[in-house]
Amino acid sequence: MTETVIQVAYLIAAFLFITALRALGRPDSARRGMQLAAFGMAVAVVATLLQARIVTFEWIAVGAVVGSVAGYPLGRWVPMTAMPQRIALSHALGALAATLVGVGEYSHDIALAAMTRSHVLALSFEVLLGSLTVTGSAMAFGKLQEILPGRPVTFPYQNIVNLVLVATALGCLGWLIAYPMDARVFVSMIGIAALVGVLFVLPIGGADMPVVVSLLNSYAGLAAVATGFAIDNNILIIVGALDGLSGLILSLAMSKAMNRSFTNVLFGAFGAEASVASDVAAGGEMSETTAENAALRLAYAERVIMVPGYGLAVSQAQHQMRELGESIQKRGGEVRYAIHPVAGRMPGHMNVLLAEAGVPYDKLVDMDEINERFADTDVAVVVGANDVVNPAARTDRASPIYGMPILKVVDAKSVLVLKRGRGKGFSGVDNGLFVDPKTSMLFGDARQSLLDLGAEVKSA
Repeated sequence: MTETVIQVAYLIAAFLFITALRALGRPDSARRGMQLAAFGMAVAVVATLLQARIVTFEWIAVGAVVGSVAGYPLGRWVPMTAMPQRIALSHALGALAATLVGVGEYSHDIALAAMTRSHVLALSFEVLLGSLTVTGSAMAFGKLQEILPGRPVTFPYQNIVNLVLVATALGCLGWLIAYPMDARVFVSMIGIAALVGVLFVLPIGGADMPVVVSLLNSYAGLAAVATGFAIDNNILIIVGALDGLSGLILSLAMSKAMNRSFTNVLFGAFGAEASVASDVAAGGEMSETTAENAALRLAYAERVIMVPGYGLAVSQAQHQMRELGESIQKRGGEVRYAIHPVAGRMPGHMNVLLAEAGVPYDKLVDMDEINERFADTDVAVVVGANDVVNPAARTDRASPIYGMPILKVVDAKSVLVLKRGRGKGFSGVDNGLFVDPKTSMLFGDARQSLLDLGAEVKSA
């Protein structure tokens, strides 16, 4: 009877997870999706605690207390601007849990001399992907937190070394299938996979972290699937499959949005070049403006589109962007926010920032829809975005970003760019938009620039 209750509870939890995943596809239903997912996880945890294999709850209680004490501050106090590294850290901890379960199961079966080939296959796959994800996610966290260099770090024959290490790890897995009791090979495989995780992320630049984070999410999901098979837990198999497949789909979508292949992201060390000239920008000069002059255009504009980028997150200026938008709307202007799928350091980064700042969901418009509106826009305000608005992606076949889908800011009647300095974006490509005659540059910290613009618009 207890087993039936557990399986029914798992079925309910799986339904809640699938429903939550669907709700997460839209900003206006994402909050409800997270609540459904949390409730589904609570159902799954309670059902798992009914398992007959549990002989004592002491360490489970200790783990629950430690997890709650650590998880609450992470969810409550970590700012939205730090959410990408927060997610990378969560992936590392989740993968560490899967890896430790695999190590514990292997040690238990070794002690009982009850290891089978099918069981060791599941355990080996679990710890291989788990340990790779632990170190890979830790590296991603370091790059996003700027503890490690955000630029690609490479060394000679790096890809060859990585392939040799992956082949060696797979060789260890094959050896364990043939000789399940060889604990030394099991430990060696864990160490090699952990090293692969470090070398996998090391040559990837900070701007490619959205793809890396979603791909590591996929690895963590696959590790959960293997854990489910190893300990005969259906909900882990279902949830892991959902996590792994959704992470893979998201990674492919992000690569497409950057006009880059998976192999290019993982092995290309994009952004390593210091500078690549663009024919569009050659010989042009940026036209600098002041907050007073820029505010006059915004105050009397009928249609304005805000274009946030990673610089907005760095300056933590999302609230100031929302306040400027509200000031323009009070004067009768229409304001929309253009969201590029790879703007920021994680999928949906700009959506999260602006929603947290109180921007209504219906004002956040995806790239495909907003691109049709730029031609009728009086002023497009670009804040901290570079490559995702670079017209070279449409016009310069020699550009390394040619073909990348971009926000068509260049089609607007006038453009205001808020930028810290005259530097290039992550790709190192000069941006022709910045030297276009209808573009004005307002240099300085984005937060302060938006504050100045807001004050000037109110007094205009």
